[in-house]
Amino acid sequence: MNKMNNKWIRAVLPALLIHCSIGTVYCWSLFKADIANYIGKTVGEVEWAFSLAIFFLGMSAAFGGRFVEKDIHKSSLLAALFFVVGMAGTGFFIYQKSLIGIYISYGIVMGIGLGIGYLTPVKTLMLWFDKHRGLATGLAVAGFGLAKVIASPFMESLLGERNSEGILLNPTNIYTMFYILAGIYLVMMFSGHLLLKKPAGYEVESVEVQRFSYRKVLKNKTFIGIWLMFYINITCGLALISQEKGMLMYIGFGAIGLVSSLTAIFNAGGRIVFSSWGDRLQDRNSIYKIIFILSIASILLTILFSDINNTIAAICIITLLCVVNAGYGGGFSSLPPLLFDRFGLDSISTVHGLALSAWAFAGLTGNQLSTFLLEKTGSYTIVLYVIMALFIIATLISIFVVKPGKVKFESE
Repeated sequence: MNKMNNKWIRAVLPALLIHCSIGTVYCWSLFKADIANYIGKTVGEVEWAFSLAIFFLGMSAAFGGRFVEKDIHKSSLLAALFFVVGMAGTGFFIYQKSLIGIYISYGIVMGIGLGIGYLTPVKTLMLWFDKHRGLATGLAVAGFGLAKVIASPFMESLLGERNSEGILLNPTNIYTMFYILAGIYLVMMFSGHLLLKKPAGYEVESVEVQRFSYRKVLKNKTFIGIWLMFYINITCGLALISQEKGMLMYIGFGAIGLVSSLTAIFNAGGRIVFSSWGDRLQDRNSIYKIIFILSIASILLTILFSDINNTIAAICIITLLCVVNAGYGGGFSSLPPLLFDRFGLDSISTVHGLALSAWAFAGLTGNQLSTFLLEKTGSYTIVLYVIMALFIIATLISIFVVKPGKVKFESE
């Protein structure tokens, strides 16, 4: 049993099992149209299930941080139950052709499992990898990013063949797929639950955790700054990622599937590269400055040179999408170590959960921002200008609001 008690078996493996399961939420685009066709609703109506899932992910993380802090075994089990029941329930309500049922099962129930599951392994990883916390969280969160790459081909095979218009030849495969996935993810997440364990000496809740004050954190200038720049990074990322296919089609680029796989790899790779890079920097907030500056530069180059010809435009847009995807992923994995640097380890799950509420609101605004701008202007260039302006604001927040040094609260 002593051979089992190491950071790879007790932290990394369970984190990957959990995050590779819940990360399949980003496979939504593969089957949302199939759900809409089967239940007789529009894609726009069905789309709200995904928005609800991301919203409840962020909010359950925000309010579930204290619960995760106290008992990772209960939280990992709860995450598995909510996620699996939500997925199986989605299949059942698709069969029943109930849009409200899909909202509840995929959006609310599964969303709660997503939030608790996302949060649960993070502190354990940071305890095991005390000298490489960025690398540790990067490895786990990379699982969330890679889930789409791993699960997409399997989901496509479960859905089966399509006709020339892209409609499933066997429509019943859409709800059957959810039943099969629920069974697979139950095994994966329950295995992660059984394996997850803190290092010896960290099982007892500290006095600092018991004294944690939501009010002090939420009123703190540094936390507000981190929340805002995290929110902007996700909003900008979603605004561009959601237009990936449309931008490429606009310039007549055909290999959209190849670019989608490439950007997914950059998304996952950015989670490891940026967070582990942060381990080597004096101030981990510098990683966010780097992410924002790279994103601004790639947007600016796309605006300046994409009008030359379609080949140059394709290179610029693909580069932009890869950079933004890498920064999007890196923003997630760099967040827990940054919060540790500012607020300490004792209540990291709770503070991290509060910060993830930014994800909830970005999930409701990111896609809608670019969609709104395109409806009003019909111009991708305007979309890029607005997103660049938001990245500039995030850079200023990172420089002037999120100051170096640990935050100290006065005693109440």
